[in-house]
Amino acid sequence: MARTWRITLAAAGLILVLSLPALVESSYQLRLANVIGIYLLLVLGLNFILGYAGQLSFAQVGFFGIGSYAAAILTTDHGLSFWIGLLAAAAVSGLSALLIGIPTLKLRGHYFAFGTFAFGEVVRLLAVNWDTLTHGASGLSGIPAPAIGGFRFDTDASFYYLVVFFALLGIAVSARVERSKIGRAMFAIRESELAAEAMGIRTRQSKQTAFTLSAVFAGIAGALYAPLNTVISPDVFSFDVSVVVLVSLLLGGSGIITGAVLGTVLIVLLPEWLRFLDQYYMMIYGAGVVLLMVFMPQGLMGLMENLRVRRARAHAARAEAAPAGVGERTDRVAP
Repeated sequence: MARTWRITLAAAGLILVLSLPALVESSYQLRLANVIGIYLLLVLGLNFILGYAGQLSFAQVGFFGIGSYAAAILTTDHGLSFWIGLLAAAAVSGLSALLIGIPTLKLRGHYFAFGTFAFGEVVRLLAVNWDTLTHGASGLSGIPAPAIGGFRFDTDASFYYLVVFFALLGIAVSARVERSKIGRAMFAIRESELAAEAMGIRTRQSKQTAFTLSAVFAGIAGALYAPLNTVISPDVFSFDVSVVVLVSLLLGGSGIITGAVLGTVLIVLLPEWLRFLDQYYMMIYGAGVVLLMVFMPQGLMGLMENLRVRRARAHAARAEAAPAGVGERTDRVAP
């Protein structure tokens, strides 16, 4: 029954997602939906290294910037197609993770987090100062829309379906990794790296896989962001992006794919819903997020899962107690 409900809810959600362009009232709302899809790829990527492998990383913004610039430079300065730029963005971001992972993955805990934070800042500073490649602080403009044959994804509605395709692909890959041998190794590292090593798990290789997957997802997100915005500059890839991505994952539920989806949607839309509060909305928004994370450290989906388990245990306990109770009453009234 539970499986049937999950399939039904997933099908209903997919129908809603595919029907969204016909339901929204403005192109701005579609633009928000596109941003949600791109940020979802960033959050799903972070989920590999943090949610699965248990390593706090602030490198997503760096890989996001690398992917954006790789795609934008190839399509704008060299006239190549979006698809070549997309492949290059994923490849360069993944290769960067392999190289950066060699020194940083030797670190543990907050030392690894500081190392990834430094990487993100280095990428931003390179984007500012490497004028011949990145065009410096002014960035790149006029980034062309993706195209397949004669069809161009040059409207918010058409681009939306492109983003949805990659978001669904990201969810499918995440689910596949979660159920795989390497996914189980990542979960073991999250619980205890020392115990995982004692079990014979190659922890460095498993963490490197998680780190590389997170980079590839971020690179693809960057390749999509560049033509959506048509302009990119170094200030877009600030530390704030890493914070938003991290909060999205923690709010929804770290290590849970549906949590990544829910957290991303809420973090992108909450500022829009609270704008009527004028200058107070950022304060209330921030306080609300902090309170949720303090009192629900497992995230919204983690809380829902805990409630489900408690209900199941209570139901099982009542089912076990009922026959015993009946037997006791029968013994008392027997002559």
